[in-house]
Amino acid sequence: MTFEIPVWFEIASMAVLTAILIADLLLIVKRPHIPKMGEASAWVGFYVALALVFAVFLFWASEGNKADAAGQFVAGWLTEYSLSIDNLFVFVLLMAQFSVPRRYQQRVLMVGIIIALVLRGLFILLGAALIANFSWIFYIFGFFLVFTAWRQAFPGNEDHDAQRETGIVRFLRRFVDISDAYDGAKLRTVVDGKRMLTPMVLVFVAIGFTDLVFAIDSIPAIFGITPNPFIVFAANVFALMGLRQLYFLLGGLLDRLRYLHYGIAFILAFIGVKLFLHALHVNELPFINGGHHVQWAPEISTWVSLGVIIAAMAVATIASLAASRREQRAEPPVVS
Repeated sequence: MTFEIPVWFEIASMAVLTAILIADLLLIVKRPHIPKMGEASAWVGFYVALALVFAVFLFWASEGNKADAAGQFVAGWLTEYSLSIDNLFVFVLLMAQFSVPRRYQQRVLMVGIIIALVLRGLFILLGAALIANFSWIFYIFGFFLVFTAWRQAFPGNEDHDAQRETGIVRFLRRFVDISDAYDGAKLRTVVDGKRMLTPMVLVFVAIGFTDLVFAIDSIPAIFGITPNPFIVFAANVFALMGLRQLYFLLGGLLDRLRYLHYGIAFILAFIGVKLFLHALHVNELPFINGGHHVQWAPEISTWVSLGVIIAAMAVATIASLAASRREQRAEPPVVS
């Protein structure tokens, strides 16, 4: 049994979320500061609660299989949220690499989130069009996610290597005049009577490039949870909305979540396998089963997916914190 989401609910939801994002942006512009732990915790809790409230309203407004609609949103949101936490590792390195003053890091993160939303919106439209017209795209999505999972679990030397500047950043440094120091949060400044760009431009370019890479990874993953473009976009919005506060809340904790990438890799591999099975179920390729659907291929339900996602993140987080605690206990006491 399928479900339908009324158009009025989609429009109203996007209007409310846009208003919240604008209000959040104005707050940062008017009062740039370093959030304290209590403030960051309150905001993260607010956005998590907001996502759960949205799931309840989605259940109420949907027609047909209401539980499946809400379940797909929650599973998609958790998937995107876990992948967004992975973004934070790179953001931490970028902030350190460009020596962004902590006072202005909120603004940088907010701009990065807006760029990410725009890019993911474009990828979602493209992905929805491909899925609607080419069922074989699920094979490609599935292979890509399994490959990404392998890179996530066994990164080698290149994973999370934000210390190396991207080609576009090097290009800007070579052909555009960029000052050595920041001028508040300004993008342009004047040095010895000469107009120049500030390093903040490089930060935005690096963040935008990073968002592009993560969008390529994350959009196929959530399409493995739900084919509904509205739920896909809503899950991305809710996952990214709390990312700025989560950055300040986790802070040094990111280094302690050493096994998180294994949890994310397992989720990506699981969704990749799910997409392969779905591709077989709707198969139209002539060289596979004569172009007919493979009826024996099982369809993994939304609730199984939700359970796997929660379990993978819980195990990775608990294992990371337990390992960190064992190391702290094993350290010799400091003799003063």
